[in-house]
Amino acid sequence: MSTTELAWFKSSYSGSQGDSCVEVAFTEQAICVRDSKDVTRPHFAFGREEWFRFVRFAAGT
Repeated sequence: MSTTELAWFKSSYSGSQGDSCVEVAFTEQAICVRDSKDVTRPHFAFGREEWFRFVRFAAGT
């Protein structure tokens, strides 16, 4: 699946400037993450369990 086919979104906590955000897209196989400042660069893909482990860590739970 190409990056243009993915439904990318930013966090609701992203500032109005939008200059320092990451974007996330979900697929059946992975969670994709890219830099919103340069969407032409390759994205990272994580397995669902790896992603949820990261989110729990970032949330401090």
